[in-house]
Amino acid sequence: MSVGVELDCLEGIRVVDFTQFEAGPSCTESLAWLGAEVVKIENPGLGDPGRRLQKGQPDNDPWYFHQYNANKKSLTLNLKSPRGKEIVRDLIRKADVMVENMAPGTIERLGLGYDEVRKINPGIIYCQIKGFGTGSPYETSLAFDMIAQAAGGTFSVTGDSDRPPVKPGPSLGDTGTGMLMAISILGALFKRAKTGEGRRLQVAMQDAMIHYMRVPLSRTQATGKAVPRDGSSRSTPGGLVPNALYPCKPGGPNDYVYVFCSRANPEHWQRLLKVMGREDLAGDPRFDTQTARAERPAEVDALIAEWTRKHTKEEAMTLIGAASVPAGAVFDTLELMNDPSLAERGIMQTIDHPTTGKVKMPAWPVRFDGAPVQVKPSPTLGQHADDVLSSWLGMDGKTVAALREEGIV
Repeated sequence: MSVGVELDCLEGIRVVDFTQFEAGPSCTESLAWLGAEVVKIENPGLGDPGRRLQKGQPDNDPWYFHQYNANKKSLTLNLKSPRGKEIVRDLIRKADVMVENMAPGTIERLGLGYDEVRKINPGIIYCQIKGFGTGSPYETSLAFDMIAQAAGGTFSVTGDSDRPPVKPGPSLGDTGTGMLMAISILGALFKRAKTGEGRRLQVAMQDAMIHYMRVPLSRTQATGKAVPRDGSSRSTPGGLVPNALYPCKPGGPNDYVYVFCSRANPEHWQRLLKVMGREDLAGDPRFDTQTARAERPAEVDALIAEWTRKHTKEEAMTLIGAASVPAGAVFDTLELMNDPSLAERGIMQTIDHPTTGKVKMPAWPVRFDGAPVQVKPSPTLGQHADDVLSSWLGMDGKTVAALREEGIV
């Protein structure tokens, strides 16, 4: 059973959604969670490639699609037919926002480029998410999450210094880009409420990743050098110490706790010593300052690891955190999925999907008036054709049935 509130922050806002896979759907899903009516336009038959449907076969991986299309409606339209194009233009005429993240040039070939759409609806917020920006030498290249992260710098600062770059696990290139567009849409809608003017919003995934690289870029600005990879299993010579992962019992692949002592708060080290029962080292000139600890990171790491190996990661995080020292256990996806606290707080919700059954997924993380946002199941392909065509365009059941018969819907 889902928990949470159904938001009406964007009640009355209509979104025509031409997005697929993750970067675009993440953006439009956030608008749906906030109360917008998001209508996902899909091809009849297979729909969004993110559905991973196969002709004549059952969907073999519906869970991916559910994660990025909750709270939306689905309408299938054959955009290669004149009638299908006419219908989608009528929908755009009624819309407040249009979002697309198709391959470069695709939306223009469909006759739905910005200049054409602006003629239909001058007040629309027209949004495009691409891999690379206009004017980039890679402008026409395709991109997925990992391509954007590689080109945007995140690979270069992830991993150990003596090994090749590492792809970060979270899909920052996709979802991170979608969130930046969603925030921009809200700003554009706020402005439009005053002026009535539409806007064209464009974001490139590579550019979005550069935005998330502000701390590493600040270090390059200060040093004039590329930021090196410094790993996470040991402290970096010359850097903050401790600032690393430390092993915990029973020694599984994710049995680690990250411990960090801030340069801005020298008390962190003193508190950590007390937690570990090593008050005897308080005032020891070898470890008493960040400068001193940076000269002997291996000794500091060994000192802390000796203590953490005697505790589980949860115990270590709790004990160190209670002493007001930053510490975080490495929780894996199964642990997070089954965390009772996340379920109780509505951060992880379970929904009943008509074809998949029980689906557990993260909700929108922002609470409104103390309550989480309710997750509704992602739509089945074309599920809301009657609803959307009736409420948006005033079509009756007979007309929609005829469109189905002609293969347009």
